[in-house]
Amino acid sequence: MGPADFCGQDEAEYEPAARKAEQDEITKLVDKINISALISRASALRGGLKCSIPHDLQSNATSPPAELRDYILRSEVATLQFLGETQVPVPKVFDFNFCETNPVGVGYILMEKLPGSSLRWSLATPEQRRKVTSQLADVYIELKAHPFTMTGSMHHPGSHDIGPFARESLTEYHDSQMKALGPFFSTEAYFSAHIQLILDLIIRQESYVDRAVDAFLIHRFLLDKVSEACSQSHLDDGKFYLKHADEKGDQILVDDEFNITGIIDWEWAHTDSKSAAFNSPIVLLPVADFYAGENSISEDETFFAECFEAKGHPDLGLIVRNGRLIHRFRFCCGYDLADWDGFLGLFAGLLGAMGITNDFHWEIWKAEALERYKYDHQLQKVIEIYN
Repeated sequence: MGPADFCGQDEAEYEPAARKAEQDEITKLVDKINISALISRASALRGGLKCSIPHDLQSNATSPPAELRDYILRSEVATLQFLGETQVPVPKVFDFNFCETNPVGVGYILMEKLPGSSLRWSLATPEQRRKVTSQLADVYIELKAHPFTMTGSMHHPGSHDIGPFARESLTEYHDSQMKALGPFFSTEAYFSAHIQLILDLIIRQESYVDRAVDAFLIHRFLLDKVSEACSQSHLDDGKFYLKHADEKGDQILVDDEFNITGIIDWEWAHTDSKSAAFNSPIVLLPVADFYAGENSISEDETFFAECFEAKGHPDLGLIVRNGRLIHRFRFCCGYDLADWDGFLGLFAGLLGAMGITNDFHWEIWKAEALERYKYDHQLQKVIEIYN
């Protein structure tokens, strides 16, 4: 199916078909699992203690290809093993197997179930939020004590080595061979490779088929601005630090007194520059203002910075106070343009943070970008494909 066919497909037909495909994938994967073998393995690891599996067994409905899925699993195990040697509260890994020929029938990780429940930030009181934020600052300070030399993902259980990024959006295939981006010795090299991959996927009609020209112009502009986005070198130290990839808050487990009992879901974790690794987590962002293009930080972020400063790490406090540019640049790279209104607010904020304009109008910006890049052979190809 070509992009024209895809764009013209009736949404009412597409959505049910997509849901059915996802459910079929879940069913197919679950059918592969030898439940008895998995229970036996878990029981053996617990000295013969009887084990069970809940009936609502679930799987990721958007599983990547097998080779990438196994790589992501290996990375998660390696990350949890590393964190188990630190003071960061994470589940202990008891067993893992990435080969589908194992007795269980699928790759798996058996890990500790930690106490507590997922943090529900919107329901927490200001006092509870401050308590969690202070503890989260302690977690970041602990991660600061364990620097790495490259940006990428941990990729070998039992090793602290950094390899390519373990993430589907940072992976492509050449002649059916998986090629994941990284690792890199600089953030600039990472951003340049990431954005160029997005541009290549647009040209190959594998991404952004609904807004190909718009997406190309946006990312071509971002490619030009990589150096500027990474210009806050005074906040960085040339080292890289482990960062959770999905910091919306539900990865944090808390007890009834809002003590952090664990941080889970380290899939896709990677090392990042100091200014990115210790910037405000998404859960602290003022969502409405952020998507409206406002660049001031929230009260929660201000308190987060104050926690770092009170605990003797003013450098991390400075990162939080000056982190909006890197936030916006990362959000805009690869953003799902189906949320067009959300993107426009993010992009307007980025242009404002860069000092380009505080009076952003998409059609004007697009016309200027088309003129600026009119001799770009890749843009010419995209226009030829989609016109």
